Amino acid sequence: MSETGSSDRAEISSVFPPFPAGPAPSGGDTAAASARTPDPAPRDDAPPRASAREVDDRDENPFGRPGRPLRSNPFLFGLTAALGVLTAWLLVQAIASAGSALVLIIVSLFLAIGLNPAVEWLQRRNLSRRTAIAIVFGAVIAFFVVFGLAIVPPLTEQTTGFVQHLPEYVQQLQNHPMIRSVDERYQLLEKLQQYVTSGDLASQMFGGLLGVASVVISALFSGLTVLVLTLYFLGSLNSIKETGYRLVPRSRRTRVRLLSDEIIKQIGGYVAGNLIISLIAGVVTYIFLAVLKVPYALPLAIFVAVTDLIPMVGAVLGAAVASGVGFLTSMQAGIACVIFFVVYQQIENYMISPRVFKSSVDVPPIATIIGALLGGALLGIVGALLGIPLAAAILLLVREVVVPRQERL
Repeated sequence: MSETGSSDRAEISSVFPPFPAGPAPSGGDTAAASARTPDPAPRDDAPPRASAREVDDRDENPFGRPGRPLRSNPFLFGLTAALGVLTAWLLVQAIASAGSALVLIIVSLFLAIGLNPAVEWLQRRNLSRRTAIAIVFGAVIAFFVVFGLAIVPPLTEQTTGFVQHLPEYVQQLQNHPMIRSVDERYQLLEKLQQYVTSGDLASQMFGGLLGVASVVISALFSGLTVLVLTLYFLGSLNSIKETGYRLVPRSRRTRVRLLSDEIIKQIGGYVAGNLIISLIAGVVTYIFLAVLKVPYALPLAIFVAVTDLIPMVGAVLGAAVASGVGFLTSMQAGIACVIFFVVYQQIENYMISPRVFKSSVDVPPIATIIGALLGGALLGIVGALLGIPLAAAILLLVREVVVPRQERL
């Protein structure tokens, strides 16, 4: 009986599938059911389930968690130090190789900042910036043209006259008693004649001419480069400043902007004031030399004005050249030139310069001397020109940044 019933149930279950399980029991029955029903075994092809910590790490580090840092060891430290020294050496070599180009860029930027106050002054007279830049740059080019026209013809005339009168100078040397006695003892004129007739003099003169020509061409190229770069810097000075300010963090941008604008204002004031002082020196020198009827008064006055731009030694150099030409004219004219330049330098140093620089650059005299000396030692004449405004900028930063910070500590 039982075997027959079990076989009938097996046949029925093979035809009709079993009914789904009913609702889950509640209360204690749930625990009992869970205890009776085992958890389904995980499938081999199913992906592993990530924990909450792994999900958070994946959100913070989409490319995986960083590994442990490398432990410091002598080999790694030495390798890092060697790479740092090599990088610094390559950087110094690159700066040294591009030194001449960097000097031209710095001079051009310095001139652009110095000419910017004149451009802004014209802008306040209802002129566009392009028109103001064209006027200022045209005035600069006109100055160089006048300088060339005033210097080149006298220099050419003096060189031609010296070549034409060279045989007379040689004859005068031969007739001089002292030169004649020295020649009889050492045969200098005979050796000089042999040297002239040989090919050494021609080769040296040719090489010297090539050297002079290369220097002149290099100077002309550098001057043209400075003019072009100054024009570009002057046209895009505002955009350059704004780009530089945006590189500063927003929290410090306002203070950096105020300090930088003040530094640029002082540099521009120094350049403009120096140009005004040089213009006064040139005009006064021209009037004085013209009254004394010293030849080449205009070229000498322009030379004095240009050399007056150089701190400390420029005025002495211009006065020496002008006084030398005065002595060649007459003894009285030379003595008068020496007295004039001595008196004028005192007036310029104690009356003209303080009044011109009163509202633009406030630099103590000791800082002016130190800045000019250090700048001249580093970059020559260019460094001497840049030394004073850079000293003013450093003093401003010390007064406004360093001293207040030290007072708060």
